[in-house]
Amino acid sequence: MARYEYALFDTAFGRCGLAWGPAGARAVCFPEADDEKTAARLFRRAPGAQEAPPPCALARAIEGVRALFEGGRADFSDVDLDMEGIGDFDRAVYALALDIPPGATKTYGDLARALGDVAWAQRVGQALGRNPFPIIVPCHRVIGADGRMTGFSAPGGIDAKRRLLKIEGALAPDLFDWP
Repeated sequence: MARYEYALFDTAFGRCGLAWGPAGARAVCFPEADDEKTAARLFRRAPGAQEAPPPCALARAIEGVRALFEGGRADFSDVDLDMEGIGDFDRAVYALALDIPPGATKTYGDLARALGDVAWAQRVGQALGRNPFPIIVPCHRVIGADGRMTGFSAPGGIDAKRRLLKIEGALAPDLFDWP
């Protein structure tokens, strides 16, 4: 059995978490109601994880999440993702999501079409709902047809998704974003 570790860290969105093991990042999570719930979400993919300081590449990923949540840019290209237990379809969806640059979006239908059948749009949405690496695998950049904000399973839901897209420049600020 692999030994997993995790770290909780403060961001502009609240206290997030990252779990890892020998193969790389195992799970990333948005803030829950408290640290215990945030850790519990990480433990779903990293059972028995122990709190520890992150290795270099993952420490940079944590800094990237912090920077992004504060309106900056982040590069997660050097983060190894532990895909153990993730099916082929979900892996293919995550690979397509990783190709969406900051400031851009694609629809669930776009990803489904790229996988071979636009009728798989709902299946793409389900795969993104299971994404254990939100932010690193930018599922927030996938939107509904005609630009509709749909499904975002992270705490904060669609509001968190919209906020991230505004930070990245994919959506323009609105009246309520001005100080």
